[in-house]
Amino acid sequence: MNTALIIAGGSGKRMNSDIPKQFIEVANKPIIIHTLEAFARHPGIDEILVVCLEEWIERLWGMVRKFNIPKVKYIVKGGSSGQLSCFNGLETLRDHLSDDDFVVIHDAIRPLMPEIIITELLRIAHEYGNACSSLPMHETLILTENQAFGSKSLDRDLVRRVQTPQAYRYGELYSVHKQALEKGITNSVYANTLMVDFGKTIYFSLGFDNNVKITTSEDLTLFKALLTMDERDLVKR
Repeated sequence: MNTALIIAGGSGKRMNSDIPKQFIEVANKPIIIHTLEAFARHPGIDEILVVCLEEWIERLWGMVRKFNIPKVKYIVKGGSSGQLSCFNGLETLRDHLSDDDFVVIHDAIRPLMPEIIITELLRIAHEYGNACSSLPMHETLILTENQAFGSKSLDRDLVRRVQTPQAYRYGELYSVHKQALEKGITNSVYANTLMVDFGKTIYFSLGFDNNVKITTSEDLTLFKALLTMDERDLVKR
């Protein structure tokens, strides 16, 4: 079983929008629907769980029905951080998944998701136990302590840019989240951060530069432009 866990708990403050950014309409449908449709289309995704702002849950169910996305099986309320929202989703799945099933975590505000990205993610995850979409780093990296000046450069070959989607065996992911809460950790950025912090090895899968995360109006403009492209042109291999 491969369950997509879509995190949609953001408020959209940086977008200066009256509604959460994941519900802004582009090409006659909310951004989150673009995301859900991409995962629903993929034959390797069996079901979808969405973690959502509590006051938007009923409206999201209405959108799911309107756009006919039957793979969405659960919509649950988010937490005060991305980590806690993810844990709420994992708790919901406790009685539905085995430890060896896979959970694919993705940001609702990353709506451009070519099939090949999910395919490669699932392939690596099923082979090695987990997978994290990533890219090599091309820019120069400078280590700094105060944002004003740098002390030394970093070897780009030793660094990767990570993105969502990410995939993990359910049992291991749930266990790491429980351990984090027991230690008072509640605001880790992504699941991969927790996994590394708790001594787990992360395996990289295919990422892509056009995997835009919509947090500003400039990102929204870029998404509108990229939406017109054939998805085969979005990923450079």
